[in-house]
Amino acid sequence: MRLAQLIVLGLVMGVAAGWWLQRDGKPSDGATVHSPAVVAADHAPAVPAEQAATAIAAPAPAATGDTPSGLLLPVQGIAPSQLQDTFTDARSEGRVHDAIDIMAAAGTPVLAVADGHVEKLFDSKRGGLTLYQFEPSGRWCYYYAHLQRYADGLAEKQTIKRGDVIGYVGSTGNANPEAPHLHFEVHALGPEKQWWKGESLNPYPLLKKGDGGD
Repeated sequence: MRLAQLIVLGLVMGVAAGWWLQRDGKPSDGATVHSPAVVAADHAPAVPAEQAATAIAAPAPAATGDTPSGLLLPVQGIAPSQLQDTFTDARSEGRVHDAIDIMAAAGTPVLAVADGHVEKLFDSKRGGLTLYQFEPSGRWCYYYAHLQRYADGLAEKQTIKRGDVIGYVGSTGNANPEAPHLHFEVHALGPEKQWWKGESLNPYPLLKKGDGGD
């Protein structure tokens, strides 16, 4: 009778030990029991690689390449064949020209390259007598510098038409008096529409593909 009791007690202890091991996270079949947090992570939905890459760094928008068209050559009597591309020429203090210089005799009429209005008349140390023109949509700004003088009666906010005389070629500012010319720039305006701030575009190809006159 004593031997039988020992056998029963051994069986009970064996079952209890197996239950305890399983409760402690180490089942007898060798499988791993995960905590609730690990289980949640294992069952989280997978993110496609393309979507993950997009979330990390969205691609930059592509450039449109949009530029103004139909510009009139702004110096009376000058043909497109006479133009020289000076857009990337070096200037003092490490600057780049960002413009085209159109050589002409002092006093030659300067013409508006497009319809628009006079946004700003400004006398600067480098540019001398200058004029900033906005075209109607507000996307482009045209800058004329080193003017000898403005056209009579010209004023800020005045509407001007393509081909109107707005000034005369000169050498004001830091231009060489022995080489009068029109310094001409084209700017793509930002949303703030500031006459002194914009992305410089090379005027040379824009004027070369224009008709050069009325």
